[in-house]
Amino acid sequence: MVKKELSNTEIAESIPDLWNPLTPKQRELLAQNFSVHKYKKNELIYCEGEKPKFIICLLSGKVKIFKEGVGGRNQIMRVVKEKEYFGYRAYFAEENYLTAASAFEGCIACLIPMTTISTLIIQNSDLALFFIKQLSKDLGISDERTVNLTQKHIRGRLAESLLFLKDTYGVEEDESTLSIYLSREDLANLSNMTTSNAIRTLSNFASEKIIAIDGRKIKLINLDKLMKISKIG
Repeated sequence: MVKKELSNTEIAESIPDLWNPLTPKQRELLAQNFSVHKYKKNELIYCEGEKPKFIICLLSGKVKIFKEGVGGRNQIMRVVKEKEYFGYRAYFAEENYLTAASAFEGCIACLIPMTTISTLIIQNSDLALFFIKQLSKDLGISDERTVNLTQKHIRGRLAESLLFLKDTYGVEEDESTLSIYLSREDLANLSNMTTSNAIRTLSNFASEKIIAIDGRKIKLINLDKLMKISKIG
């Protein structure tokens, strides 16, 4: 969590991917041109169709990037973890947001104007290379998830989503319980299936002793079996 007494410079230093490549003068520009915002659970961070103005770095909490689909059912495109950047692709593409972002839980984010980022990129080739690498990684993840969510059967998609959440947010101290508590609807939206199918498949996994369910808590009991289901689709 970001404490109120931290200075802008100290907050900026907490996002090393942007801070470290900069010269002292560029660091001063960054430190003078960002704001920190708090978002409540389920609060929108940006909306589909809006003009992008900021790059956003998640300082604490969890965020989902989603798009409204047919019949008003949302599709979660990706999830964001602490110290990850999002919300900037549309600016570089010179288009409005194609997706929306909201908080899975209460979170804190650093918003940096894209005009400032553009100035720094022009001045600093290392920072430009960072964004090229970041966009390339995001595209690779997006391509892989597109294949997984369109070619796998329901069991494979749900297994893949549970493993994806484990890799993204990790597990609790018991080394088995996912460190994110999703509603069944959100889990369905992440897995490209209806909520009823997600509930039924979760129950099947639980009866097969692959997972254990306690409300929104999901404990991965048989990781090897889950990986096998995900792999065979």
